[in-house]
Formats: sequence, structure tokens, C-alpha cells
Amino acid sequence: MPAKRRCQPASVPVLKQSGNECFKNGQYGEAASFYTQAVTLLQKSGTNSPEELSVLLSNRAACFLKEGNCTDCVKDCTASLELVPFGVKPLLRRAAAYEALERYRLAYVDYKTVLQLDCTIKAAHDGTNRMTQALTEQDGPSWREKLPPIPTISLSDRERLAEAGAKAQGDRISTAQQNGTTAKVDRVPSAEAVKRAHALKEEGNAFVKKGEHKAAVEKYTESIELNPKEVTTYTNRALCHLSLKKYQEAKKDSAEALKLDPGNVKALYRRAQAHKELKDYKACVADLNALLKTEPKNVTALKLLHDVRKIQK
Repeated sequence: MPAKRRCQPASVPVLKQSGNECFKNGQYGEAASFYTQAVTLLQKSGTNSPEELSVLLSNRAACFLKEGNCTDCVKDCTASLELVPFGVKPLLRRAAAYEALERYRLAYVDYKTVLQLDCTIKAAHDGTNRMTQALTEQDGPSWREKLPPIPTISLSDRERLAEAGAKAQGDRISTAQQNGTTAKVDRVPSAEAVKRAHALKEEGNAFVKKGEHKAAVEKYTESIELNPKEVTTYTNRALCHLSLKKYQEAKKDSAEALKLDPGNVKALYRRAQAHKELKDYKACVADLNALLKTEPKNVTALKLLHDVRKIQK
């Protein structure tokens, strides 16, 4: 008689892949089961792999979210973020779960945290806008005063995330080369570039405090060349251009900031200032109205709007 084959115990990567396949096919319950098995196996193995466990928990949270189990989704995302802070996927999933549970303040904080990490993520912008509207209706114009604190992301965390992004980009490029494809992959600044860009921006800020706006522009420009995805560097340089009466340049920098973060209050205000000086009052009013939808009690914006409307009469 032929010898019976022994069933090999499933490994964590195999269970994770099985979960991924089930998720792609819309089998969310089965996917969650595979991820649970992988989590249990990983924990029993005693392997110190917080990154891997964080991903598994985040993946299972996605299954719970799809099935409408928002409470367990929040639990898994929170556990995932405790292992690896500031993960974009668990933050987005937890935000969506909070939103479904009508816990709008917590959802807003998570969406805004995502935008600190990557201001190009449309889902986070859309979520922030929905939460702004919901909280305005719920708490009135002073809704921001009732928010929990929004976490500040340290430079070391930004560097770690930049390294992870660069590694992921390298993996995507390698896969594309192996497959013979030529898909465009956006450049991700290296951790060293992010660190140097931050230092240059701080040097620019120091020049602004001294009133040396030309020198500040040079530092901000160097910073942008290293990290073109930092919104505040554009808005800071726009401020300098306004001080130097270079209104077209201020308008351009504000527009670049708004491409990265469409609701950025400083960018809207500085572009409105540039529009006023360029005598494009209609565009100025449009930017101020957009700003006031987010911050209806913004005193400086209300004053500028009043001044422009007086000119228009």
C-alpha cells in the first residue's frame, strides 16, 4: 500500500495569501478566518514580528469593515497601530469604521492623521470633508474645540515611513521590470532626503523670523527639490513671495500646496491674498469662500473678504 501523505501545517505566509485571495473574491468571512489562523500561529510561534502581525490585524479589520462589523474593525486597527504606529491602511479603516458608528470626531482625527502622512490620499480628503460637514451640523461652528488632539508625527516616524515607502517602491519597480512592464511609479523621497528637506525648511523658517525673505525662499526651494510633497514648504514660500510682492509666484506655490491638500487653509488664504494684489477679485472671493466653509469664524479671512467686497462695489 502506498504510504499516506502527511498534511503539512499551514504557514503564516500561506494563510495570509489564502486570506488575500478570499478577500479579492469577496469572501470576507473566509478571509477573516484565514487571517485569524495566521495571527494565532504567529503569536504561538513566539516570533517577534510586530510588522507582520500589524498587517494581519489590519487585513482582518478590512474584512470586518466589509461585513459591517465596525466595532471589531476598530479593535483590530487599534491593535495594529499599537504595534506599528501611523499605518495608513489601519488609520483609514478605523476612520471609516468610526464614521459608520457616527463617532465623527474620532473619524476626523484619523482622516487628518492620514493627511499628515500622505496629503495626496483622496479618501482621506473626502472623509475629512464629510466629517467637517457632519461635525458642523452636530456641534455648530465651534466643533473644532470639541475634537480630541490630533497626533503630531515626529521626524523619526516620517523617516521610518519614508524608508518603508521607498522599499515598497523598489519592490514595485522590481516587479514591473520582471514583468516587462513600464508602468510609471511616483518618486518617493528617501529617509535621508526627508531629513535634509526638513532641516532646510527649518533654516528657511529662521530666516522668515528675521525678515530675510529672499534667503528663506532659497532654503525653501532647496527643501522642495529634496521633498516635493511637503505642503507647508510651499505655503511658507508663498508667504515669502507675498512679502516680496511676487504675487504670481505666491499664487503658483499656493496652487501647488492645494494640489497636495485641497482644503489647506493657509494655501487658500495666501492665494486669495495674491489674487487681491493681482486685482482678480472674483478668484479671491472664491478662495475665501472655500476657506470659510472649513473655518467659518476665521477672522483674517472674514476681514479680507470684507475689504475685497468693498473694492468690488
